[in-house]
Amino acid sequence: MSLNSALVKQQVYINGAWADADSGQTIAVANPATGESIGTIPYCGRSETARAIAAAEAAFPAWKALTAEARADFMHKLCDAVMDQLDDLAVLLTTEMGKPLAEAKGEITLGVKYIRFFAEEGKRIYGDTIPSPWADRRILVTKEPVGVVASITPWNFPNSMIARKLGAALASGCTMVMKPAEFTPYSALIYGLVADKIGLPAGVLNIVTGDAPAIGEEMCENPAVRKITFTGSTRVGKLLAANAGKNMKKISMELGGNAPFIVFDDADLDRAANGAIASKFRNSGQTCVCANRFYVQAGVYDAFAEKLKSAMAEQLTVGNGLEDGVTQGPLINEAAVEKVAAHVQDALDKGGTLVTGGHRPDRTGTYFEPTLVTGASQDMKVAHDETFGPLAALFKFDTEDEAIKLANDTEYGLACYFYAQDLGRCFRVMEALQYGLVGVNEGVITTEVAPFGGFKESGIGNEGSKYGLDDYLNIKYSCLGGLGM
Repeated sequence: MSLNSALVKQQVYINGAWADADSGQTIAVANPATGESIGTIPYCGRSETARAIAAAEAAFPAWKALTAEARADFMHKLCDAVMDQLDDLAVLLTTEMGKPLAEAKGEITLGVKYIRFFAEEGKRIYGDTIPSPWADRRILVTKEPVGVVASITPWNFPNSMIARKLGAALASGCTMVMKPAEFTPYSALIYGLVADKIGLPAGVLNIVTGDAPAIGEEMCENPAVRKITFTGSTRVGKLLAANAGKNMKKISMELGGNAPFIVFDDADLDRAANGAIASKFRNSGQTCVCANRFYVQAGVYDAFAEKLKSAMAEQLTVGNGLEDGVTQGPLINEAAVEKVAAHVQDALDKGGTLVTGGHRPDRTGTYFEPTLVTGASQDMKVAHDETFGPLAALFKFDTEDEAIKLANDTEYGLACYFYAQDLGRCFRVMEALQYGLVGVNEGVITTEVAPFGGFKESGIGNEGSKYGLDDYLNIKYSCLGGLGM
């Protein structure tokens, strides 16, 4: 399939109109599979971001005043418009990000599910009547949209990360200014095209690209923005949270991870190996919830290593995501390749054994082979740093308590996975793991109907599910007195 150039929108979207950066500067965007240029995007800064925020602020009262059903109608039309172009949008996503076409289609479809879910959930933003301690007063609790929301999203899921923030914002009655990653901007800018197509009121959705620090500073410091939602690294999340705190803005942060994947000696090893493939190698290991550390009980260590090696050979094919049969696309850039290579080399230098992979394929593009290392130890980089690439390192443990201690030995607490058959063990381990998402005998657990959020330094707040609306709403208490009752 070929790229539809009409979808490569090389301008930003502010107040229902397309525009260049004030300076005329641009950023080049390249295909990681080939290194070829896709196009450019405007290099915007504070002034363009301020105009986008002003547009969102002006549009907020009318958008808030719509009924939940009217907002839902717009959201369903947006979803229909996206799905009408699913094939073309998947090609666009694969071209700028690299993931296989099937994964790209799955991501866009999941994004639509998020928006449709929130479109309906917005109709169920309920309040309360609280029994009053005063005979002549009534206590009412209502929920209202916070106002203008600023969204900053990463490159690894350039559609669905936006969709689950956008869906919650629009459904709750908020307006939004979005800043996508510079590596994958076009999958975000298509929302501007879709907004035009469905007649979304100007200013409800705005999209800016460019100077990330400058855009982030304007979002955090502009008093019209009442909430910052960010998905990305813990380092950047802390900077944004500190800056947003100066103006007491609401924040929700989905940050880094270091997910353990535990295989106990009573596990179904075939199921565990397939779960490892899904968790570790989806998106070539470039997900915040992908398994990073594999802890395998001593009694099944060798058997699991062999099964995982076989599953990797059978199921993983490296190549351009637009090619048939490819399951492993390129990494996003050279820095990502270098980090994986450094983690592999560090593991080998510290006593690990290379079972398969470990090298860059001999082809153009930022590829790295799916890699399996056994004999991993806690002094290796992979034990403490998020690799964000296709490296599976197997650690050995003896007891259940040891596995839990090792799994929790990190400042992160986003996702974790374990495989076991004993029901008592399942509950013990599930309750002991300090993570926001726990997969028990499952390697992929993300869905629009369940909350997505981390513990510790993996973030604040939740996305998806009925809980995903909470951070976009203010709770108002009204006391009605003088009722003469």
